[in-house]
Order: sequence, then C-alpha cells, then structure tokens
Amino acid sequence: MVSSFPNPTSVDLSRVRLAIRSLQPQLVEWRRKLHQKPELGFQERLTAEFISSKLQAWEIDHQTGIAQTGIVATIKGTKSPSPQSPVLAIRADMDALPIQELNEVPYCSQHDGVMHACGHDGHTAIALGTAYYLQQHRQDFAGTVKIIFQPAEESPGGAKPMIEAGVLKNPNVDAIIGLHLWNNLPLGTVGVRSGALMAAVELFDCKILGKGGHGAIPQQTVDSVVVAAQIVNALQSIVARNVNPIDAAVVTVGALHAGTTYNVIADTATMKGTVRYFNPALQDFFHQRIEQIVAGTCQSYGAKYELEYWSLYPPVINDGKIAELVRSVAEEIIETPIGIVPECQTMGGEDMSFFLQEVPGCYFFLGSANPEKNLAYPHHHPRFDFDETALGVGVELFVRCVEKFFSVNRD
Repeated sequence: MVSSFPNPTSVDLSRVRLAIRSLQPQLVEWRRKLHQKPELGFQERLTAEFISSKLQAWEIDHQTGIAQTGIVATIKGTKSPSPQSPVLAIRADMDALPIQELNEVPYCSQHDGVMHACGHDGHTAIALGTAYYLQQHRQDFAGTVKIIFQPAEESPGGAKPMIEAGVLKNPNVDAIIGLHLWNNLPLGTVGVRSGALMAAVELFDCKILGKGGHGAIPQQTVDSVVVAAQIVNALQSIVARNVNPIDAAVVTVGALHAGTTYNVIADTATMKGTVRYFNPALQDFFHQRIEQIVAGTCQSYGAKYELEYWSLYPPVINDGKIAELVRSVAEEIIETPIGIVPECQTMGGEDMSFFLQEVPGCYFFLGSANPEKNLAYPHHHPRFDFDETALGVGVELFVRCVEKFFSVNRD
C-alpha cells in the first residue's frame, strides 16, 4: 500500500533531460484536457480526434479508426537507417471508466458518470509527449517506433482487435513496452520485473435453480440460498487445496442475489465471480474445477444450475531481456530512497497481455502517488488522481528505452 512507503518529498528530476522538462506544462495541459472529456471503451472519438490533431500538427504519420477508435503513429529514426532496422512499439490505453468523479478540481470530468479513474489520460499524454520528442529528435535513433493508442482496455478489451487489425505488422514489431501510472507506488519509483506482472482475468455467472416455497415448510422445497452458500464456501477450497501454494491465485464471488422477503424460500439464486492467477499452466483448470463443485453441490441438494465461464485477459508475462532493458533505464533516471521495486505483482488484469503473447516486451509500473498532496486514492476510486510530475518521468523513460533498444539492437 502507498502508506507503507515514505512520502516522495525529494524526487530528483535532474536526470530528466531539459527538453522533456520543458515539455512538462504541455503534458499537464494535454492530460487535463483528456481528463475533462473521458470516454468509455470503443467510444473514444473525442480522445482519438485530439490525438490525431496533435500527430497531424507534428507531421507524424499515423492511422486512425483501427479497432474502431484506435490510432497507430509511426516515427522513423534517421540515424544510420537500414532496411533491417528494428521496430519498437509503445502502447498506451486511452479509455475511461463508468464512475462519477468526486474530485473538486478545475479539470474535473465534464461527462456525467464517466471518469478517468485509472490514469489512462496520463498514459495518453505520456505517449503524445514521447511521439513529439521522438519526431523532433529522429536523428538520435536508428529504427522505427510505433506508438499504439489503444481503446477499451477496461472493457471489453481493445488490444486483441488491434492485433487482429495488423498493428504489429507493416513493419513487423520486434518488441513492445508500455507503462501504467501506479498509485500503489509513490512518485519516484518504478515497478519492473521479468515474468508474471499481472494476473489472468476470468469471469463466471452461475444460476442455481431450486424449488421455491414457504419458509415454514422447507421440506417441500429445494432451497437455492442454501445451495449457493455451500457453493461459495466450497469455491474457496480450490486455491487452498487444489492449487500449488507456490502459485498465487484468487477465486472471488463478488455478487450473490436470491430471494425477496422473509418467509419465502427462493426459487433461484445467482452469483457472479472472478478468477485470477499468474501461471499460464492454470488456464482451463479453474473452469473445470468450478463446474465440478457447482455440479456436485447441486446434485447433492437436488438443484440444477446454469454456468457461464469465460476468459477475459491472459496473464501479463514480461520478457526477461526487455524487462532488464527497462530496469536499467529506470535506474539511470530514478534516484529516490525506494527507486526500483522488483516485487510489484498485482492480481489486477491488463489486456497488454495480448501484445506480450505476440512479441517480447515489458509492461511496468510508474509510481504516481503523493500522499502529501492527497493524491493517493486507489485506482477506480471516484477521487482517484495522481501526481502529474510522473508525466515527464514517463516520457523520459520511454525515450531512453527507445534509444537504448536501438543502440543494443542495431546491425
């Protein structure tokens, strides 16, 4: 938690180059404009228009309308160009959440019931700043950078449709990086690790079909509430007794609804839940085990059931080589008491995972919380906000990753 870390009272920005520090006011302005006009997944039309207008003004080649509202910008370095020059992609998500903002700030959301409560407005601003800087300094790198502005990360997922639309081809991407502003870490930190960073996300809906009746005559019924309660308890045994203790996993029932009044035994009960895990080998396991438990419990009580189960996102698995590149860059920039945080896993999910299944890459966390400024509310909270100092740090991280990647991979 943020409170377990010291406050970021002495973040040294001297390692952020002057050109990017000079860009900081623009980064803040772009982020706040985006924050005022949040849009849900696949509805990011104003956001896409804003991005495209900037790219056009900077004479950056780009394609719009990919997977409905996505954009891909292409910037070619001019330092020792070669037909075999490597291609690095940078991904930024740009959608908001269906949350009513409670912040009292001049840049508060102007769209009722929609809010940038996860930092995607910051991700977009960082990607724009990176595009601007790279376009102005093409002579400093030898290779091609593709900047992917992705819709619908929160739901239902825009990464897979963008991949299917060919964003990793023409030219073919060799590696990909992305960052998430992270209020679970304070400003002046970077969370980066190889291997699993974020969890797979799977969801299920279950309906228990019993037989209703009078609460005083239970022998005439099949009580769906009792059956559902037994299932909820039994599901907790999956992680405790069926999963290797070394493999972290979570089964959560987040909603349970049944009945309407005091003395009526409910005919049906419905539940909704989620499953999270890091180990890709567990794919399909939870679906099978949950169905076994639901089926067995219902059979023992004489009930029936309907179960829907689907996988939303696979786990985010970072490539060791690219993660090491990001870590080395972060160590060049971040000089704070905490600095680089390698043990930064979370059971949260991210569809960056689909990109990482296609090409090697690294997704990492950029600390953005500042309790001293009351900027430490968690993600998806109606008062979420972050320290905008992180914007310039994010641009510097991306730019140095570009420079180092092409330096290491040049012919």
